[in-house]
Amino acid sequence: MRALPPPARLYVGASIAVGALLVVFLGPRSTFSNPLLFAVLLITSAVTSAFKVSLPLAKSGSTMSVSYAVDFAALMLLGPNETMLVAVTSAWSQCTFRMKVKNPHYRTLFSMACLAITVQAAGFAYEALGGVPGTLARDVTGVARPLVAAATVYFIFNTSLIAIAVALATKQTFVAVWNQNFLWSAPSYFVGAGAAALATLAVMTAGVWLAILVTPILYLTYRTYKVYLGRIDDERRHVEEMADLHLATIEALAGAIDAKDQTAQSHIRRVQVYATGIARGLGMSDMEIQGVKTAALLHDIGKLAVPEHILSKPGPLTQEEFQKIRVHPQVGAEIISAVPFPYPVAPLILSHHERWDGKGYPQGLKSEEIPLGARILSVVDYFDALTSDRPYHQAMTFEAAVALLQQEAGRALDPMVVQMFVKMMPEMAEAAGTIDHATPRRLSFESTSDLGRPAVGFQPENSKGSTVFEDIALAHREIYALYEIAQTMGTSLGVSDTMALISSKLSNLVPFSSCALFLFDEENETITCRFATGTEADVIGTMTVRGGQGLAGWVARNRRPLVNARPSAEFEAAGITNQVTTLKSALVAPLVFSDRFIGTLAVYSLQPDFYTDDHRRLLDRVSEQASAVIHNSIVFEQTQEDSLTDPLTGLPNTRFMFMHLTRELARAERLKAEVALLVMDLDSFKEINDNHGHHVGDKALREVATVLRSAIRPYDICVRYAGDEFIVVLSGCGADEAERKRLELQRTVDEVLFEARPGRRLPLAISVGAAIYPQDGETYEALLATADSRMYRDKARQKQRVQVQPAATGTDGLPAVSVPRTPAPQEITEIDIQRAGFGVL
Repeated sequence: MRALPPPARLYVGASIAVGALLVVFLGPRSTFSNPLLFAVLLITSAVTSAFKVSLPLAKSGSTMSVSYAVDFAALMLLGPNETMLVAVTSAWSQCTFRMKVKNPHYRTLFSMACLAITVQAAGFAYEALGGVPGTLARDVTGVARPLVAAATVYFIFNTSLIAIAVALATKQTFVAVWNQNFLWSAPSYFVGAGAAALATLAVMTAGVWLAILVTPILYLTYRTYKVYLGRIDDERRHVEEMADLHLATIEALAGAIDAKDQTAQSHIRRVQVYATGIARGLGMSDMEIQGVKTAALLHDIGKLAVPEHILSKPGPLTQEEFQKIRVHPQVGAEIISAVPFPYPVAPLILSHHERWDGKGYPQGLKSEEIPLGARILSVVDYFDALTSDRPYHQAMTFEAAVALLQQEAGRALDPMVVQMFVKMMPEMAEAAGTIDHATPRRLSFESTSDLGRPAVGFQPENSKGSTVFEDIALAHREIYALYEIAQTMGTSLGVSDTMALISSKLSNLVPFSSCALFLFDEENETITCRFATGTEADVIGTMTVRGGQGLAGWVARNRRPLVNARPSAEFEAAGITNQVTTLKSALVAPLVFSDRFIGTLAVYSLQPDFYTDDHRRLLDRVSEQASAVIHNSIVFEQTQEDSLTDPLTGLPNTRFMFMHLTRELARAERLKAEVALLVMDLDSFKEINDNHGHHVGDKALREVATVLRSAIRPYDICVRYAGDEFIVVLSGCGADEAERKRLELQRTVDEVLFEARPGRRLPLAISVGAAIYPQDGETYEALLATADSRMYRDKARQKQRVQVQPAATGTDGLPAVSVPRTPAPQEITEIDIQRAGFGVL
């Protein structure tokens, strides 16, 4: 009885109490003037009540028998009090024997009480209209009038008492229940009353044995209703099966839509379980519960109109993207409104994002204006979103989510629904935990034969245990991952930066332990690793293999992917034999741009035979997109290098020097360190050009550049500044060390015997001036001006030391280059220093 709603419990209890009072107070008043007849009628009523038919349209398990005909006969023969005992006994028999499911005690007591009340009401009507128990009137009118009244009252009381209980239990209206389940049975009561009249006449005239001849009438009535109600039951069952089929179709399609949303696995299934449980807990009618159940399945169908990248966006939505999201309830309601559901579904879908305080969308409804079913969907949808992993947040614990629900009660959510949800949460959570077990599995049609398997070590993907919905989700994750990679490409211009971004997104499509990019050098016909990340990346990053060797070389020669190859072959081809790799399988795809091979994209796994044909297909797709981007990155890096490099000497140019010097001065200022700047000029360079040609002068510049670059530390730079001038920047170098370095560089260049042409060697020399940060200046302009002026002074001193050697000849017999003694230069003015600082020497 606890399963009944409170009004139903109150009504059933009151009915049982009234029936019990009638039996207790009126039962003892029975005279039992004919005990044999009473016993026969009692047994007959009990037997006929066991032959009952179920009411197929009544969901409460109600049944109907022809025992009312015996009740009518007992009423005419014995009176209402004895008949009440007969009817109560028949009610007990009807609720006890031949039952598919055992009736609870309260239902049996209620049925007995209803018949006690009904018989007393029918007996009152029978006697009030002239009927006398044990006596038949001599005319037809005298018999018919009280009997029809009794049958009418019996029908009304019996059916109404039960219909009220069913209506209260199922939250339906009394009229609907009575019309649907009991009105059609009215003729049987009057047929039973007529049969009772004939039986009474037979008993009074010829005894009990003649009354047996009336039983065929009762049997035909029973069989008629049995066949009729059987057909109705068949039709009802067919309708239910079709309804279940339609609902299953809806559930399958809704599940596919749910699977499309890669951010929420089994979301709508959980929402359906939670929403149905709350609807029952709040006492909604069966039709309303069915509407909530269906709306829970279809509440997100409008997301078909929302772009996938917005649904899966990990960051905050823009205003335009949020407007796209806001349309999905309206779109879903418009789609569903075309389906003629017998219960409200579209209004629930339309309003499931409304808020209790009126700040929701799309209509801005508030409090009771929002349909109750939509308020239920809001609570359960909100809770499931909190407890599920989404791109924009991690899943919360149940306790934290419930606390947030209670915090939002009265603001975004209906407090009554939240309270019921919290109360029923343990029970519903257990039901929601069984959802995944009901998910359909994918059928497998894979052949056990090796024939037809992909070449080059391809293996078919193991589909055991996977579901069709997982396949749908995987397909959409693939689309989104490719979209993310496409977005990533082009956001960075450098090769390494581009590959770092691509590899971070590639793992969503093709899992890997290591990822590497190899670029092809057409001039040397080698393939060199330019980027590596993951396991053993430090070793892979040093690899260089020749075309045709190793995995990258094989792919370069054949321009086809290589699947589940042996990574150790790459190590062997690169000459790395002192290390045993832990990588067990490799997937390598070619990078081709405009029919020109530019390199390979490789992924490695620690598991043997890990990669499948699907992985190969996906990596091919990524390689197709990445080829153009990587080619552009290579071109950009080459262009950037050319813009910062002197084409003649290969040294950094003036632009690079200013960039580097700005950083070094800022670092020195921050660390209170020193920086030395050496400005150098090649002596007698004009005479070399004039006497031997500019091509020899260029050769001399390259020779000096090589010597200077090899004479400085790896982290210092040597720059070709302009013409025959060079600049060296020494980080963390003071005045004494700079002076030693100046003399060392001069000696190194002096030791060079430059061969202008075969057999013709010329001496080379440089003049050097040094400036120290911060003693000689705090800006690169001041340092350049100071170093440049000191370089000129050094050049002047060197010219004074040069002696003319007229008899000197080269190895070819020609006179060597001589530098005539020149007078000392005039004193350098401040204007000269400023001009030198701007490169006007």
